[in-house]
Amino acid sequence: VQLQASGGGLVQAGGSLRLSCAASGRSLTNYVMGWFRQAPGKEREFVAAIFMSGGSTSYADSVKGRFTISRDNAKNTMYLQMNSLKPEDTAVYYCATRYGSTWSRGAGPYDYWGQGTQVTVSS
Repeated sequence: VQLQASGGGLVQAGGSLRLSCAASGRSLTNYVMGWFRQAPGKEREFVAAIFMSGGSTSYADSVKGRFTISRDNAKNTMYLQMNSLKPEDTAVYYCATRYGSTWSRGAGPYDYWGQGTQVTVSS
């Protein structure tokens, strides 16, 4: 499985960005896809995840109500709509995927990772 993340950029606080993660190599119908982020000097942290089959979602408390994760199975693509962005959202955002139907907020269980896309929110 290859993952390609895109959509990052520079935005002012309060603004919005939409990240995309396109998968290739196999259908991810029975996979969980997730977004993680890593700020300089900090550990990689969970942002959101979605079951590609069924569409159930999970969010970190820090982004709940501001970010929305979604997927398009026909395109094998996952999205992260980020609204009301804050400077503390600044990080490199990574998409990841693993086979299965259980939630995990840890990065360890994810088998495949994209290259990351930079999100910078200015105050």
